[in-house]
Amino acid sequence: MAPKSLERLPYLNTLAEIHHLYKVNLDTLSHGQAFLALFRARLHANALYLLDEPESPLTPGNQLSLLALIHEAVTAGAQFIISTHSPILMAYPDAQLLALGDTLAPIQYDQIEHITFLRSFLDDPQRFVYHLLHD
Repeated sequence: MAPKSLERLPYLNTLAEIHHLYKVNLDTLSHGQAFLALFRARLHANALYLLDEPESPLTPGNQLSLLALIHEAVTAGAQFIISTHSPILMAYPDAQLLALGDTLAPIQYDQIEHITFLRSFLDDPQRFVYHLLHD
């Protein structure tokens, strides 16, 4: 063994475990695809997950994939507490949505400020862009 390879020796077991767990070289995936691989490998039945904005590296399509993975885990008995701005993740059927302000209070999907703002923007993006660039 060359001296350089000794640097990896303490980590070889961990690297083998990562390769076995993910079944793919995460370095060959996009950032979002690597996160989906992580979720696929790590979500299990009868577990509690605390996720803080898991949508951050994900495209809207990949957020739907994550939603499907979450549903699969929920169906198997897992529970999730998710802090998110994703309208896709917040749309999970029967999710208990809570707004964090001075207190934690239940809120309906259509009442969430982020949802109403996003709807307004998508209805007329040029109006938002115009005011942003010309005011």
